Parts: sequence; structure tokens; C-alpha cells
Amino acid sequence: MAETNNEYRFDSVDLILYLWDRKWPIMGITTVAAIVSIIVALLIPVKFKSEVILFPAAASSVSHDLLSSNISKKEILRLGEDEEVEQLLQVLQSDEIRDRIIEKYDLMNHYQIDPTSKYPITALHKEFSENISFTPTKFMSVRITVMDTDPKMAAGIANDISNLVDTIRNKMQTERAYEALHLVEKEYFTQRDQIQQLEDSLNVLRSFGVVDYESQAEVLTDAYGQAIIQGKNEAARKLEAKLDVLAKYGGAYVSIRDYLEFEKKQLSNLKAKYAEALVDATQNLPTKFVVNKAVEAEKKSYPTRWLIVVLSTFSAFILTVLLLVVSDTVLKRLKEIKKAKA
Repeated sequence: MAETNNEYRFDSVDLILYLWDRKWPIMGITTVAAIVSIIVALLIPVKFKSEVILFPAAASSVSHDLLSSNISKKEILRLGEDEEVEQLLQVLQSDEIRDRIIEKYDLMNHYQIDPTSKYPITALHKEFSENISFTPTKFMSVRITVMDTDPKMAAGIANDISNLVDTIRNKMQTERAYEALHLVEKEYFTQRDQIQQLEDSLNVLRSFGVVDYESQAEVLTDAYGQAIIQGKNEAARKLEAKLDVLAKYGGAYVSIRDYLEFEKKQLSNLKAKYAEALVDATQNLPTKFVVNKAVEAEKKSYPTRWLIVVLSTFSAFILTVLLLVVSDTVLKRLKEIKKAKA
């Protein structure tokens, strides 16, 4: 055990002596690296960070939230889960949000990208992705992070992206809701017109004296029998004429009346669907809950200059030592080969 420790101490002493022997090139290169890293760190543009934290709302239609008769089923205040978080991320990463932000803040000029270069749009999108990110958190929320040389612009971009979420999602939902509204509206008015035609047909039959077939048939039949028994021939003839009218139009009256009742129930259901579709197409609700809005940062977030200088200097020191060791080993080996040949 003692022998092992002595060997380790011997190796350590040799390393220290070797570094001392090569102190001037090591110190020179390390100093130059430190100076260069300081200059580079000072030349790196300062960037400020702004963040927005938001939760997605539970996925549901406006009509379901506002017209539901069961309050316990309303989801207007419920936070979204994994599926809604993924949907929110897809919206945030959409081309429409990116293009609107690029246009509003003139990011082509702000990022100093030459529009006459070979791939200006590709460079712009790359710069956008490097400075603006969207990440889910473990709390089912989404973080919008914006890095920019202008703290005011960083906060503005982050808040505008958050605001555009509702605009984009409501736009997509409204387009679909309008299609549904047109279909339900067409069916509703067709049903209403059909009911009006049935009402008109019943009015024609009522003009012939058929008002309530079952009641009339019962009363007239009873009265007709009494007139026959009592020998009231004139009254019997009049009652018989009315019974003939009932016999002629009664079946049609009953069919139309029953069909009209069925159609009115269908119209009532369509009216409820029409009201829901109208709300979905014309009303919008927020699709997210903003926890923290972005504010102008007072301190820079990038770069961490001291860390750049320390890492660069230390890396230069290690690399210099390795190169010197390799160089000395190679030179020593070459001398041994020449000596062996001699």
C-alpha cells in the first residue's frame, strides 16, 4: 500500500515539475487565450429574456359552456390536460403566428438578415427559432421564452404571441362552426317551411268543417242516431252531410295532424341545435389562462461572460499541456529511434 502511494506521489511530483519546466509556453498560450476570450465575450451581443406562462383551457365548444343546463358539466373554467397542452404547442409553432410576429416587428431588419442573400427566409426562420421557444412544463402549462437585444421588444413579442393564441384558435373553430351553422340553418328553415305547409293544409281541411276529427265524429254520430230515433229527418240529413265530410277528409286530417306534431318536435330539436351553432359561430371565449405576462427585463440573460472566459482559459490550458506532452513524447521517441539506428 505504501509502495502504491509513493508511486502516485512520484507521478504527481513529476507532473508538477514538468509543468514548471514548461511554464512559459503554457502561461503564454493560456494568457493569450484568456485575452481572446475576454474580447470575444465582450463582442457577443447582450440579450434580454422575457417569458409568458400560460395554461390551456379545457377543449369544449362555446355553446356547451354557455347553454348547458347542467352547471356541473360546464368546463369553461377547467384547465386543459396533456392533449390540450400538445394542441397549444402546435398553435404556438404555427406558421401564421411566426409570420405575424415577423411582419409586425420587422424581424428581417432587426436580425440584420440581408434580404438579397441566397436563403434569407431560411436564415430568418432559423434566427426566429433560436430566439423564441415554446416548452411545456411539468405543471401542464406552457412557457413562451423570447431572447432579444431589446428588452422592450422581447416582452412585446412574448405577449403578442400569447395574444395570438386566441386569435388563431378561435379563427379555426369559427370557420368550422360557420360550416355547421349553414348546414343546421338550411335544415331548420326547410323544416319550418314544411311545417307551414302542413299548417296550411290543416287550415284548408278546417274550412271544410273538419276541426277535431275524433270529437266531431263521436258527437255527430251520437246526434245522428238520436235524430233517426226521434224521426227528425231534416236534422238527420244535415248530420249525415257533416258525417260524409268527416268520412271524406277525416283520414287526411288525422294523418296531417299527427305528422305535424312529429315535425314540430323535430323542429324544436333543430332550433336548439341552431341556437348552439349560432353561438359557436358568432361568440368566442379565451382558449388559455395567462399566469404571468412578459415584462421588460432589467438584467441581461446572455451571455454569461465570466463563464465564457473561465471555460475558454481552462480549455486552452488543458489543450496546451496535452499538446506539449504529445510533442515531447514524439520528439523523445524520434531521438530513441535515431539513436538505435546509429
